Amino acid sequence: MANTLTSLIPVLYESLDVVSREMVGMIPAVTRNSSAERAALNESILVPITQPGTLIDNTPAVTSPDNGDQTVGNVPMTIQKSKSYPVRWNGEQQKGIKNAGTYDSILSQQFQQGFRTIVNAVETDLFNAGYQSASRAYGTAGTAPFGTAGDLSDAAQVRKILDDNGCPQSDLHLVLGSAAVANLRGKQTILLKANENGSDAFRRTGSIAEVPLDGFMLHNSNAIQQVTKGTGASYVTSGSTAPGVNSIALVTGTGTVLAGDVVTFAADANNKYVVNTGVAAPGTIVIGAPGALTTIATANAMTVGNSYTPNLAFTRSAIQLITRAPARPLGPNGEPMDAADDVLLLTDPISGITFEVSVYRQFKQILFLIGLAWGANAIKPNNITTLIG
Repeated sequence: MANTLTSLIPVLYESLDVVSREMVGMIPAVTRNSSAERAALNESILVPITQPGTLIDNTPAVTSPDNGDQTVGNVPMTIQKSKSYPVRWNGEQQKGIKNAGTYDSILSQQFQQGFRTIVNAVETDLFNAGYQSASRAYGTAGTAPFGTAGDLSDAAQVRKILDDNGCPQSDLHLVLGSAAVANLRGKQTILLKANENGSDAFRRTGSIAEVPLDGFMLHNSNAIQQVTKGTGASYVTSGSTAPGVNSIALVTGTGTVLAGDVVTFAADANNKYVVNTGVAAPGTIVIGAPGALTTIATANAMTVGNSYTPNLAFTRSAIQLITRAPARPLGPNGEPMDAADDVLLLTDPISGITFEVSVYRQFKQILFLIGLAWGANAIKPNNITTLIG
């Protein structure tokens, strides 16, 4: 029985090789906690977060200072989804296709679609977690970044926001949608010059992964699409918000303010804040850390920006992805009690994600399931910013 999936390993790895090279940009840019361990839907996994400490005076003494204890906090992450992609064949179907000599090819393509579907779902969840948890934003809604020839200042401006927020200076990533990438390829000819860019790889292959820009590693993601703004209008603040505060009470207005909406205030029109927690009626919104940059007084008008495409700039540790194999029932001795005849855990060498492939022998037919359990979360909004397109 064990040979059922073992004989398919070459087909499975060939399928992974094809899928891994599609436009997947979020998965390679975030912190991944991927293993072959199993996890159940809604299971909580804690991600440790260290807190800032305090300085002490260097005062000479006989003994060393009695300081340095710290409380290490954590952010709970949840396995939000547990999904499988089914591929089923019956005997008559197999016989006809095998006689034509195309069974292995078709089966490989079906597995490709399975891996692709799961990867795209994970990629979309990471994108949603990122743009709905950003700190601030830069750019113009409806205008793709890098559209002015010879001007790469869009990257510099989002880097400035991260720098001002105290973001770490290493392992920075900029994940772009197709329109922004097209502008890089078509209008930023400086990137094609090996003597100025340091490499001719971009000119030869068109791969933006070979082009570090303002300290960012660049990625292209199909998940980055336009998001529709909320219907909120005529909202004003109901109290004064001090610098560093990210909860802002709103009154008077109507409509929805959604997570991910970009808002400005009359008292601070130069800063575009990203809403992390919205409202459907007068109430309190939460903007991304580090919060307001200036005092926003009472009765200050808030404007919700237009629908836009969020390209994302962040440090790797700001967005977390946890992946596990789906949970299986166990018997009294710890042995699997699932009806699967064979199970194979397959690690994608590109993304590091471990998929589970199971086979179920049924009445005159066979079912393959490609499974994954995962959770995505943005844990450091001050280390995420949005490049509007």
